[in-house]
Amino acid sequence: MAAGTGTEVRVARGEDGTIRIATGPGLGHIVSSYDDVTAAGPDFTRAVLDVAGAVLVWPVLGEPGPPVAEVHDAGRAQQWLWAVYGERVAAAVHEAGAGRPSDARVAAETPALAGAAARLGFAHWAARWWPASYPDGIAALEPDVLGLETAALTHHCQQLFDGLGDQPDDCAADLIEEHRAALAPLLRWWHSSPQQAYAARHLDRVLRLLDSAADCAGLDGTALRRLRSALDEGPEHGRSGARADPATLFTRQAGYALAAGDARGAGGRVIARGTGTNDWRRYPPGLVDAGEHAVCWTARALGARRQIEVEVVAHVSAPAGMGVPLVAEVRVDGGPPHRVPLTGRDDLWSGRADVDLTPAATPSASASASASAPLGIDVGVLLPGFDPGAGTDARAERDAIRALARRRLADAAQAGAAAAEPHDTHDDVREPLLAETLTALAATSEDY
Repeated sequence: MAAGTGTEVRVARGEDGTIRIATGPGLGHIVSSYDDVTAAGPDFTRAVLDVAGAVLVWPVLGEPGPPVAEVHDAGRAQQWLWAVYGERVAAAVHEAGAGRPSDARVAAETPALAGAAARLGFAHWAARWWPASYPDGIAALEPDVLGLETAALTHHCQQLFDGLGDQPDDCAADLIEEHRAALAPLLRWWHSSPQQAYAARHLDRVLRLLDSAADCAGLDGTALRRLRSALDEGPEHGRSGARADPATLFTRQAGYALAAGDARGAGGRVIARGTGTNDWRRYPPGLVDAGEHAVCWTARALGARRQIEVEVVAHVSAPAGMGVPLVAEVRVDGGPPHRVPLTGRDDLWSGRADVDLTPAATPSASASASASAPLGIDVGVLLPGFDPGAGTDARAERDAIRALARRRLADAAQAGAAAAEPHDTHDDVREPLLAETLTALAATSEDY
């Protein structure tokens, strides 16, 4: 996602005084609001980063390029603009901020921080949107490893932040504290031998950035002291001579449901079955499997009553006990939504409720248990209070994200097994994150 030399961007001052840096297909359009900046697709197709005086947005799909930016404080943004876009763009933003000509086309450059910033944005995207799914064969990323690399990247990109407390993505210290349990297994991986060149260099860099970030933040503790000592001694000190198995380095939850939809003693006559819409935007990460068919429903006739039973495959990292007020939203013939509370157990969310199925939506009495869903019944899953509301179905974009995840894991497996460094830098968003490398290597020894 780093800008190529000579990539043209447009710097324009909007009606609200915000300065926007436009790139890509929308270059000829002067945006007037942040909604315009981010209107290119669903939320999960964009990586977003809050930085000093601005918000940066990268497209996750498609070719790498410079970010779109909404600059609300040109003075604060000057500390990093030149390091992400180059001096010409920084100067154009300064001119726009000073009230001078407010619409200019400028050639962006490829400064050192551009790739690292895009990589940090992608790490935050992966924590929110990575489409982990057992049915789809997309393994989950180890959250503690992803969290620690995000902390390392945040420290590496510290120039993007100014410490005024209004940038939620300036969180290196918090991430280290939250995910420090992964430090010990990362060190065991670092000490293992033989070690692939790419993974070894990548891991060494992340660990050294974490040590520097912890030192700058004044963090302490046994795990961090052991990290400092190990880095001082080097990877050869204490090397076991045996390669660590990535599948056993970290505690990994298991036991996905292979499929949802089996009858669980609800009784009654099955009159229809179908799959619902699994819109990732309607619930937080780590609750629901990202598979397109993770939401299943069954309509039953119990005498004169009609009942909807909903089953949803849980995410591999769904919390134990799953005491979360997740609900299914059922609509019949486009009518008002009826919410069905879901209870979590093991690897499944499930719930049932009586629903008024109108004659137009009720299938004939001869419908079999395997009949396709009748027109007019729509079922989705959401978390009240988090849900932004149902929008346009984005099945094509979800499929594209799944394809991206599979491709990145395949590339990570190839890079992790390579004898030499595939590229000369880890500041390229196309290179795998450490969590992706770990997942890809673990997948070679697990029947995922």
